[in-house]
Parts: sequence; structure tokens; C-alpha cells
Amino acid sequence: MRIVTWNVNSVRLRLPLVIRLLGELSPDVLCLQETKCPDDKFPHLELIDAGYPHIAARGMKGYNGVAIIARRPFSSTVALDWVGRDDSRHLSVLLEDGIELHNFYVPSGGNTPDPEVNDKFDHKLRFLDEMAEWFRTNRPGGRDLVLTGDLNIAPFEHDVWSHRQMLKIVSHTPVETERLATVRSSLGWIDTIRHVIPEPERVYSWWSYRARDWTVSDRGLRLDHIWVTPDLASRISGGFVHREARGWERTSDHAPVVTDLA
Repeated sequence: MRIVTWNVNSVRLRLPLVIRLLGELSPDVLCLQETKCPDDKFPHLELIDAGYPHIAARGMKGYNGVAIIARRPFSSTVALDWVGRDDSRHLSVLLEDGIELHNFYVPSGGNTPDPEVNDKFDHKLRFLDEMAEWFRTNRPGGRDLVLTGDLNIAPFEHDVWSHRQMLKIVSHTPVETERLATVRSSLGWIDTIRHVIPEPERVYSWWSYRARDWTVSDRGLRLDHIWVTPDLASRISGGFVHREARGWERTSDHAPVVTDLA
């Protein structure tokens, strides 16, 4: 099974690139974030024509939004709200083989890493706290799970272009990486990309639009993740960031992340 996650930054604007991605990577499941698309405008027909007839989408106009697109049927679609907000940041499905897959778009947190003065950062930290508690309480064991999405945190030293310079920048501050570690420890999640490509090798999945030439400066962050519960660790057969997609014309500032399960 090939699982791909991608913050597409508008599914309708970048629909030709989504179709291209499906053709190039041939995933069994594609999880999208930041679809920025209300449910009645989601491009179901085009994705069905591309060979992906099974679609769950939860979106809103202009902001956020998540979707799960698959070749084969899934069931038990669930959309949870976090921190008391109905803002289309989560969707989960039960795949045919019994794996429960969760797709998240964690809040970015704004620019100031201080919850006392920045409501967006406070929202992000509380969102992560609720994630950890929900999995610990509601999924203590027995079912194989996959967690995907734009988690908006680069957790490890070599997930950012400069660990020293990023320590005070939202997405790599100690309070965020510690919170994400708590989510990981809630079920002993395995970070599939770091399972395949361990530290200290540098791995990024996001590069700013502001860079004049992102390939030269390579000031990236690894914000996009695929995790599995421990019983699935032995099935991880590969994983990579599809960096080439970041170079496509009018593409997202995120690159797709891929995990293969045997």
C-alpha cells in the first residue's frame, strides 16, 4: 500500500497537479490538506476519472480543508472537531484491510511563539494537546492506525535548514516539538520517514515561496508527516519526499510525502 500526503494549497487551483501526482506516484491513498474548497465544489468527477472513485472531503471556502482519496473502498468516515472549532482540520476513514487512517491539518500558529500574546499559537498548542489525549484515551490499542498530514512542526534537528536559527521560529520551537513528541508517545507512533531516512540526514517537505531560488537556498522544513502505530512498523518498506513536485509550475509550497507499506 502506498500512502501519500500533500498540503495542496487549494485543490481546485492545483487540480491538474493532483492528477499529475496520481499518475506519477500511483498511490493507493492520497491525503490532502489545505484544500480551501467547500464540499459541494470538491472535484469528485475529475478524481473519479483519474481512477480514484472513493473520496471523503471536508472543506470550507478559502481556508483549511482535508480530503482522503483512494482507489479502493473505505468506510466509517469520521470528522472530529478540535479545540471547539468546526474548521475542517481532521478526517478519518477505515480502510478495507482494517487500518484506521487519520488525516490532519494542524494550525500553523502564526508568527509569535508565545501563547500569552498570540491566540493562533495558543490554538496550535491546545490542538496538539487534544490530539495526544484523544489517541491515548480513545485508541489505546488493538487497531492498526496511520496518521498523516501537515502537522506544521519540524520535530528534529535536521528537519530544518538551521536548527540554531529556527529555535525561536514557529514550527521548530522547543514547546512545539515537545508537544508533538507527546502526540507521538500517545500510541508509540513511528515516524515513517525518519524510520527510512534516519537523522542526521536532512529531509524537508516545505520551502517558502519567498525564496528567489528555493533549490539553491534549500531553506526547507519537514512539516508534513506519515506515522504508523508500532505493529505496522515491520511493514514500512519505503518512504521519501517527492521533492520534484515542489518545482512544478504554480505548485504548492509543500512537497508530497510518500510511505510504502508491504
